[in-house]
Amino acid sequence: MPPDSVTSSTAAWQPPTGFVPVESRLAGVTVYAPAPEAEKGPEALIFTCPRCGAATAYDPGAASVTCGSCGTPQYFQAQLVGRAAAANEFRVEVLDREARGWGRERRELHCEACGADLSLAPNDLSTTCAFCGSTRVAARAATNDGLRPRFLIPFKVQADACPRLAREWLGRGWMHPAGLSVAAGSAQFTGLYLPFWTFGARVAADWRAEVGHEVQRRYFDGHDMKWKTRTEIEWRWQAGRVTVAVSDHLEAGTTKISATLLGRVATYDLNGLAAYDPAFLAGWQAQAYDRPLAAAWDDARTFMREAARQACQDDIASPHVRNLSVAADFEDESWRYILAPAYLAPYRFNDQVYQLLINGQTGAVVGQKPVEWLRVWLVVAAVLAPGLLLGLAGLLLAVASIGLVLLTLGGGLFLGGLMLSGYIVTQAMRAEAP
Repeated sequence: MPPDSVTSSTAAWQPPTGFVPVESRLAGVTVYAPAPEAEKGPEALIFTCPRCGAATAYDPGAASVTCGSCGTPQYFQAQLVGRAAAANEFRVEVLDREARGWGRERRELHCEACGADLSLAPNDLSTTCAFCGSTRVAARAATNDGLRPRFLIPFKVQADACPRLAREWLGRGWMHPAGLSVAAGSAQFTGLYLPFWTFGARVAADWRAEVGHEVQRRYFDGHDMKWKTRTEIEWRWQAGRVTVAVSDHLEAGTTKISATLLGRVATYDLNGLAAYDPAFLAGWQAQAYDRPLAAAWDDARTFMREAARQACQDDIASPHVRNLSVAADFEDESWRYILAPAYLAPYRFNDQVYQLLINGQTGAVVGQKPVEWLRVWLVVAAVLAPGLLLGLAGLLLAVASIGLVLLTLGGGLFLGGLMLSGYIVTQAMRAEAP
């Protein structure tokens, strides 16, 4: 073919429909790939009842989208994938082709008090922030530039079970004010899907350390004029290699809830993961991630490094170790963006606002509880008193032989009391921690 014919043919070539140019690593070469789904825009569909036209919502009990007016169910095919849910690689082209938005028309609720953004169904009239309880909220069109979750854990716990679970949890514990469980009656629970990242990797860790080995040596004791045996530590440099496989490590995708509370409530069973379908969100709120993938991955890598370091420590067949150094290499890194169900409720007690969080899959309750500190300090005093009294008696009777016994016993009881008191105070502070 003549050269001018080749040039003309190349100039007339057009990419297939739906393909767009993407970043190329070769100079002068243009690469085309399927257009991300975000460019097509979300479907403007609202879940309504086919029978009466009223608004519908996903019903955890029936596992269907159910009409709140006439009760007509609409079943959809939910694909349960569990821990076999496909994970993504850390590559730019993977992020470029990931779908964006929620896949259905939704609104966004922005709280002017705490800055939280929540996704709502178009017909949701909610005007209260689920995170701080503020009514200083503004509705606006939801953006579609965030990654779309590929999997979620559907709600299993019914909304009407939340007050009972909250009352039982608030009523437990001697260090909390009497009647605290009554506060559950004022709590307004909001069911919402929270964003999480899951990470996996294989960590190959090389370690090097000075390892101490116990050896028995005989020596002659000139004082007793006889041979004896003593234990000595011989230090030798050693090295080794371990491999640690980490899968389904959860990292929160939101900063609007205390990391402490999220860590306690995130006891999700990932065997319940289902392929994402917008029908799961019908009638429920959802929060898009505000903690980006890169930040969550940095924390996940820190967790994996610590796991690898502990594995290296366990690999050393001696309790005597010093100057341990670990070099970790990461392979087969993968991630998922998922949603997990929770019920959130701020509640008031003595003009203070506290937060409750219920796992929407297991029903586990976590949150903040006010502490009756006078009761705590009285218990601490009662724990320390026996040791103090016995020690004082020992001092007064120091001239008698029993005095030393009482002093020793009192000192032991006091040290034990200090340890128990520290635990009690730590638990009390943890209960009130945000």
